Amino acid sequence: MAWVITACSQPVEKPLNLQTVPSKSFYNFKMKDIDGNEIDFNRYKGKKVLIVNVASECGNTPQYADLEKLHEQYGDKVTVLGFPANNFGSQEPGSNSDIKTFCKKNYEVKFTMFSKISVKGDDADPLYQWLADKSRNGWNDKQPNWNFAKYLVDENGQLIAFFPAKTNPLSEDILSKITK
Repeated sequence: MAWVITACSQPVEKPLNLQTVPSKSFYNFKMKDIDGNEIDFNRYKGKKVLIVNVASECGNTPQYADLEKLHEQYGDKVTVLGFPANNFGSQEPGSNSDIKTFCKKNYEVKFTMFSKISVKGDDADPLYQWLADKSRNGWNDKQPNWNFAKYLVDENGQLIAFFPAKTNPLSEDILSKITK
């Protein structure tokens, strides 16, 4: 079966002159990690955060290795958060326990992984509704275009960039936003 990706293939950044103020900040969210513990996103205040929808059976799954490298090498500048989702090609069919085991065994993932959610469609998690709706986040309307799409939130809890699934976590596009 061939999959056709028709969404944007280039990073999208918040316009510099945008004056719109979102009604909700990233810090308003609380979600369950992969072990079922509630995480209050206030803990990320003052840090950049890279949000990634992940899947274990995708052609992009090797990006887990680079996400872990990003976490290890730039953890003082950015926090990586993984959100397993089964929205694209049923490529994340496992339970939270299965996903956790897969990530540890195959990629030694140490960055924070969350419970499996939906990232697109009518049942999209409220976090992903916020990320992909400009009336909620102030400017962006890009939904994940496939597994491993990335959103960057700044130190003030504002969404500042969207990176399509094929963008490598260690790409200059991402690193330039993290290190400045």
